[in-house]
Amino acid sequence: MHPVVLSSVYLAITVAPLVLGYLQDKPPRPFRDELSSGLAMVAFAILLVEFMLSGRFKAISGGIGMDVTMRFHQLLARTALAFALIHPFLYQTPFSKYPLPWDETGQFALGLDAGSLISGLIAWIALPGFVVMSIFRDQLPYRYETWRLMHGLGAVIIAIAVTHHTFKAGRYSSDPILAGFWILLLVAAFGSLAYVYAIAPALNVRRAYEVASVKKISPKTWELTVRPRRGEALDFDAGQFVWLNVGHSPFSLHENPFSISSAPAQRPNVSFVIKEMGDFTKRIGEIQPGTVAYLDGPEGNLTLRGRTGKGVALIAGGVGIAPLIGIARQLRAENDPRPMILLYGNRTAEQIVYADELDEFTHRANTRVIQVVSEPNHDWKGLTGQVDRATIEKVFSFDGASEWLYLVCGPPSMLDAVESALIDLGVPARQILSERFYYD
Repeated sequence: MHPVVLSSVYLAITVAPLVLGYLQDKPPRPFRDELSSGLAMVAFAILLVEFMLSGRFKAISGGIGMDVTMRFHQLLARTALAFALIHPFLYQTPFSKYPLPWDETGQFALGLDAGSLISGLIAWIALPGFVVMSIFRDQLPYRYETWRLMHGLGAVIIAIAVTHHTFKAGRYSSDPILAGFWILLLVAAFGSLAYVYAIAPALNVRRAYEVASVKKISPKTWELTVRPRRGEALDFDAGQFVWLNVGHSPFSLHENPFSISSAPAQRPNVSFVIKEMGDFTKRIGEIQPGTVAYLDGPEGNLTLRGRTGKGVALIAGGVGIAPLIGIARQLRAENDPRPMILLYGNRTAEQIVYADELDEFTHRANTRVIQVVSEPNHDWKGLTGQVDRATIEKVFSFDGASEWLYLVCGPPSMLDAVESALIDLGVPARQILSERFYYD
């Protein structure tokens, strides 16, 4: 979906409750009361749309990239939190379970019963904790699978509490049209959960893979290769990633995102470069050939599809080489005539993966492979330092560099430095592609 269309649809959904409330033509109330109700309704709409933003739907993330989708998801969660926290403090009208004697219509009191107060309080307390646990996920003493289960259950509990509060306490939500809108949005939200946790895994049952090989390619980095047990292999573009599940049921929460390091031309095998870091990756070397695997995807916009440039620059840091080596392999397989520069940074020379293959790339016409290490040994002959502004200016300060296409993958600090340096060199932002999965 085009970003403009996606933004328009999102804006329409979040504004719709305000329009439907306004069209009810109820007796006017103090401005702060109306502002409070409006913030609450927008926050509820944002909360329900959040389910769909995190649902791995290509119609949503396909046009803007999964990283932008998730950044948007995080920003909106904080916006909904702010609206929800402010909302109860804006009311000027007093709380009263029963209409006052001089107010038979109840328009001068907020008629909240105990149930609506409790459900609202549950959501008001749970939502801040939910958002904080999401922001500091990496600092929590939980495995990723445990956090993911807690995240999903927490979202459902909050959504149910807010739904009850909205229908019981909302001034406008008793209207059939607005109530129908909320029900429709709620069905879509919970339907997205059902798709991710039940429907998509069920579809993957018939698309099982098995581990073909596990090879150590640097001191703490492995290449895991899988192949389909039957039927066609995954159709993907070089540079994309999948959610990889190895050794578990397709319905298991034990899946993690990994970039595909092989090229489409190398199918049916699909390979990944995996560094020992978390619970799953620390045991990667123990996986035996023949172990069942499932791939959910492909996802990601770090590809050459639909994009042009006079040359292709691949800029990688550490394990960020994974999607970029896949792109380089595909360019070689297609005999792409464009010049290519692969800039690859590591801490030490021992951490370089596919060193022999990278050396072979230099024998291809119009291809340069530039290695950078920050802690060189005595016989290192490449560049020293980091993939930072100075390195970018040294490598890409040639005539016509602004007309190249730049694909970047690596640690967040490297991505920030590279993107900033390239823009200062005159490269248009549209010519710089990157995807990140850690955010400040």
